Amino acid sequence: MKRYFVLHPAVFKLDGGAMFGIIPKPLWSKKISPDEHNRIEMALRVMLVQTAHRNILIDTGIGDYHGEKFDDRFGVKGPKDPIITLLNTINLTKDDITDVVLTHLHFDHVGGLHSNEINLIFPKATLHLHREHYQYSLNPTPRDAGSFQSEFFKPLIEKYQSLNKVNWLSGDEGIILKDGDDELNFKVSHGHTPHMIHPYDEKFIFMADLVPTSSHISLPWVMGYDIAAGTTTSDKEKFYEFIMKNELTMVFEHDPQYWGSKLTHQKDYQPLDLRPGKANDRQILELSFD
Repeated sequence: MKRYFVLHPAVFKLDGGAMFGIIPKPLWSKKISPDEHNRIEMALRVMLVQTAHRNILIDTGIGDYHGEKFDDRFGVKGPKDPIITLLNTINLTKDDITDVVLTHLHFDHVGGLHSNEINLIFPKATLHLHREHYQYSLNPTPRDAGSFQSEFFKPLIEKYQSLNKVNWLSGDEGIILKDGDDELNFKVSHGHTPHMIHPYDEKFIFMADLVPTSSHISLPWVMGYDIAAGTTTSDKEKFYEFIMKNELTMVFEHDPQYWGSKLTHQKDYQPLDLRPGKANDRQILELSFD
């Protein structure tokens, strides 16, 4: 029987205006209150999918190697070895992780793959990432270059590749992996960053930064960080039709309160049955999609 968990290893903060783009502060601040520096607190939620023979980790959070200045700037709060610490509480070790799916290579999604040295935190895992996104990450535009820390992730990915432990994905949709009858698939969006993947199966879809929080469900509520905001709105509309057709639950990576939601097709789409994640109270939550 397949099992699903969300792991909440840490929180961090980003500027509220940047997180909501053209949406005026009097509107977005009703949903998420900013601090004295106009930053809002966000989850660094990752997902663990257990099948008969695999422990699949989707994204890895921000990590713990950045240093005090970085952590203060971004309001990072979490334990040392954050993901490994949480895995241990459900009787898993780093060696039990068979697969790591990286939605994209921004520092708050890939940071948990790295430590202070170039070693493999998940030595027995296969990495799954989009080839064209990886190529983009090594030569991004000046506008989004700060989101990529290739000096950290590039040596690690190359090390995995030297061990024949990278599954390069391509195209706008496809299969990530199979385990017997269980299948993990992906769809691609392009507005936030080119070739960002969204893993899904028959129960859930991981929204990554296409819909980072429940407050971003409305089509115009798009991040200022997005490389192509107009493309994001088009991506969201296409994804929503797919999500409702297949009755999937969206899992939010950055929502501080809710781990996920279904959708109802009211005006501009609306969340249905927001699932209480209690992100700051419960670091591990086993999910039920019934």
